[in-house]
Amino acid sequence: MTATLQPTEDRKLRRQERRKRTGFFTVLTAWLGRPLASFHLVLAVFGLLTVLGLVMVLSASSVVSLDTGPSVYTVFKKQLLFVAIGSVAFWVALRMPLRLMRQFSAPALAACFGMLVLVLIVGKEFYGARSWFVVGPVSFQPIEVAKLALVLWGAHVLVQKKALLHQYRHLLVPLVPVALLMFALVMMQPDLGGTVTLIVVLFALLWFAGAPMRLFGAAAIGGLGGIVTLSLTEGYRIARVLSFLDPEADPTGKGLQGLQAKYALADGGLLGKGLGQGQSKWEYLPNVHNDFIFALIGEELGFLGCALVLGLFAMLAVTGLRIAARNIDPWIRMVAATVTVWLVAQAAINIAYVVGLLPVTGITLPMISAGGSSIVVTMFVFGILANCARHEPESVAALRSQGPGRFGRLMKLPAPDVYNPPQKRKPVRPSTPPRATGRREPATRRAGTSERQLQERRRTRRSVPVPEHRRRSARGRAGHPRADEGGRH
Repeated sequence: MTATLQPTEDRKLRRQERRKRTGFFTVLTAWLGRPLASFHLVLAVFGLLTVLGLVMVLSASSVVSLDTGPSVYTVFKKQLLFVAIGSVAFWVALRMPLRLMRQFSAPALAACFGMLVLVLIVGKEFYGARSWFVVGPVSFQPIEVAKLALVLWGAHVLVQKKALLHQYRHLLVPLVPVALLMFALVMMQPDLGGTVTLIVVLFALLWFAGAPMRLFGAAAIGGLGGIVTLSLTEGYRIARVLSFLDPEADPTGKGLQGLQAKYALADGGLLGKGLGQGQSKWEYLPNVHNDFIFALIGEELGFLGCALVLGLFAMLAVTGLRIAARNIDPWIRMVAATVTVWLVAQAAINIAYVVGLLPVTGITLPMISAGGSSIVVTMFVFGILANCARHEPESVAALRSQGPGRFGRLMKLPAPDVYNPPQKRKPVRPSTPPRATGRREPATRRAGTSERQLQERRRTRRSVPVPEHRRRSARGRAGHPRADEGGRH
């Protein structure tokens, strides 16, 4: 009897579990189908990354702040100030009409070129690169703004030439020459990390513009050759490549960062040592609050902390591409997709060289690493992405019919504009119809004919005698009434 009842109870439990899973997915699907779901997802990822970044910068920078400043909170206070500025930038990007961003993308790109030239002349050199403007206690990297300007302007150019992109000259010009000029200016600093990010932006623009795969194959071969050439021309780049291939060959020199990052990740285990308890920040791992902050996350928060970071960036990737897919404005689609690829690829490169999968390139972890211009520009980019989410057709209809909602009223957000596709130009009709082949042009339309000659020809036609059969036909038509008058006689 017991053996008979046991399978029945197991089947009931499996049915209940199946119903719970079905109910969860039903609720999740219904929530994702709401008009502002993408907007709320962007806000959630933005808020979690901001809080996590502040907490980890506070933990990672305490030792460095104590060595270089009067307090353990020196670096954290500066980061907190930049986050406050970035929050204002996020709000501005969220409120600004996207058509204005598109309209001023070309002047912004020109200004960025001016700053990239100026930084080579009057910029401050840090870590072997002249890529910083320093005004008092504030430092600024123009390459961060140049990335965004290239995204906005490049999307504008490609959308304008959408009907001609099947031709290589229209697909590549002027986008690729402008991008190559920007690459050259950044490499003159030199800044390899900034150049890599610009390459990611260029490839993303071409990909979402529909460039053929053979173009990316040729670009990949050329890029690989360029990387090899650049690596062999500078001594510090050769040292980075060699330390990546064999970090234990120089464990206290060029291979120090890579080895110490792996040790920190290994010490963290599953749950980590606890927040603030990491040992790598005690001068074992250089730049732990900048480029290698992911190693400290693994040490203090363990595998679960690393999984949280990876999950947030995966959610950002899905949400950004969802926003691009749900929009109908081609410029918004391209901008949303490109900035998503930019942020996620930058995070992937940073994490990859921390765990030893790539050579060290100096690219920061977005929203988490300490840095002024990087955090401000990244928060502005998140504002653009959230603004794109509010321009989804369902979101526009909901916000215009039901109002801005509690968050919109709190942030004083205007209603998004309705997308009106540009009208196709109708072909202009010629003022004179084309002349048919083999047909004589009327006398009144012949060029070089005077009015007197035309009158003479009309009189000549009247004086020509009419044939007899035509006179009879005309007389017969005049003698018979029309069809509508025939019943009245």
